[in-house]
Amino acid sequence: MLKMLWAALLAGSLSFSAYAQQPPVQPSPIKRTPIGKSDVPNSNYEVITAMVELAPGFKAGRHSRPGIVQAQVVDGEFLLALDGQPEKTFRAGEALEVPHGAVHNEGAVGDKPAKLIAVYVVEKGKPLVVPAQ
Repeated sequence: MLKMLWAALLAGSLSFSAYAQQPPVQPSPIKRTPIGKSDVPNSNYEVITAMVELAPGFKAGRHSRPGIVQAQVVDGEFLLALDGQPEKTFRAGEALEVPHGAVHNEGAVGDKPAKLIAVYVVEKGKPLVVPAQ
């Protein structure tokens, strides 16, 4: 019985040691918290409202969306770079719009997160983010 107890303790400590050596899981640099979602009547579109938080200094990379986005910055500074246009920085209280299908990059400027309330009017069943080619 004592041998079985020692074997169980040894097995448990070895598995804990292996677990402790695993690299920590990194949180995503972008977090979307859904606030609401509804269908646009007589269409193939839906409206998604979300609180969007971007980590300090994070840039999403060039992408597009299957619809339009209107957003208001709640906190921090938000960078928007539409292809073919100069980069713009939006601060708390300022609103922005990303046209349907526009290729763009976006991110948080500075050393604090950017927080926005975003309203997406997008095609149903399509991914919210489409990486640019």
